[in-house]
Amino acid sequence: MYSRKAYGPSKDVLSYKAGTQTPTEIRDGYTEQQQLQYTKYLKQLRSEFQQRWCQPAQYNIEFSELERVKTLGTGAFGRVILLRHTKSNKLYAMKVLEKEKVIKMKQVDHTLYEKRILEAIRFPFTVSMEFSFKDNSYIYFIMPFVPGGEMFTHLRRMGKFEEPLAKFYASQVVLALEYMHFCNLVYRDLKPENILIDRNGYLKITDFGFCKILQGRTWTLCGTPEYLAPELILSKGYGFSVDWWSFGVLLYEMNAGYPPFYANEPMKTYEKIVAGKYRCPSSFNADLRDLVRNVLQVDISKRFGVMKNGAMDYKNHKWFRGIEWEAILNCRAPPPFVPKYRSPGDTGNFERYDEEPIAPASYCRYESEFMEF
Repeated sequence: MYSRKAYGPSKDVLSYKAGTQTPTEIRDGYTEQQQLQYTKYLKQLRSEFQQRWCQPAQYNIEFSELERVKTLGTGAFGRVILLRHTKSNKLYAMKVLEKEKVIKMKQVDHTLYEKRILEAIRFPFTVSMEFSFKDNSYIYFIMPFVPGGEMFTHLRRMGKFEEPLAKFYASQVVLALEYMHFCNLVYRDLKPENILIDRNGYLKITDFGFCKILQGRTWTLCGTPEYLAPELILSKGYGFSVDWWSFGVLLYEMNAGYPPFYANEPMKTYEKIVAGKYRCPSSFNADLRDLVRNVLQVDISKRFGVMKNGAMDYKNHKWFRGIEWEAILNCRAPPPFVPKYRSPGDTGNFERYDEEPIAPASYCRYESEFMEF
């Protein structure tokens, strides 16, 4: 097993109906008429995102009402903690960010972006912000508790995903990226560690620390080495294309159990990525090989998701045959795998961590830097 790190600077019910389509049409692909109707729906979601982006969130809960239960994970800037609301008994996941660490890592702008994006984003396969708070030393992002744990954990335990499960997860990621890009959001850190499995077996993409609203191109080097796109490594300036490349790496890793580009040193990993050289396992069928080849395409003009048909290149690819996209969007397709979840508050799908106290300073630290939070 290897380890990898990222480097860099309320559950809404969505129901979408595509209109009158026969089951055969849905299973065999996605028609232009379906996509036109879905684009209208995406425009509505984008408008709602923009409205929430411009309107400060109003909370009707006090921080003192939240009771700490257990640590769910740790990261470079803080940790994620399971909380219980003492009045409603509802469970939440709280991301705790230490101001001093955010300052030292020069991540203030990224953290502010993450807060505003989490407040505005609403899609079945992304997490969103329920509440946020700050005190003298910390910032707190409070989101719904997703009890199934990280995709990374399940992938390592299974070795690799069976094709129906990989296809089920991949279809949700395609829809999530299509939505984010439609809202002008570039995600920039897609990987199994940032994908949670909900109690219903469906996905929730989390950790928007590198996500930003994109107008044109950007040049920031950020993300996880094995998942970085060639154009990002080469500092050419990039757009939404980097997310589709990362999706190709994720697609490969879900089906193989390991990423296509890996070396003991990041620089050697980057060399492999820029060269675009990898080998598919013998277990990959012809349709999967073809899809991977079209996503892990160094030439951006030929990469799926970036060309004129956009996400339609995925929805109509042979490997996705059998996927009913409307059923996936509405979480009505039976999941091939549902994580074990014994009771509310069960953290069995998460690693165990030592508990550490959260002790705010007696005075407000870095007040001016975090004024907008």
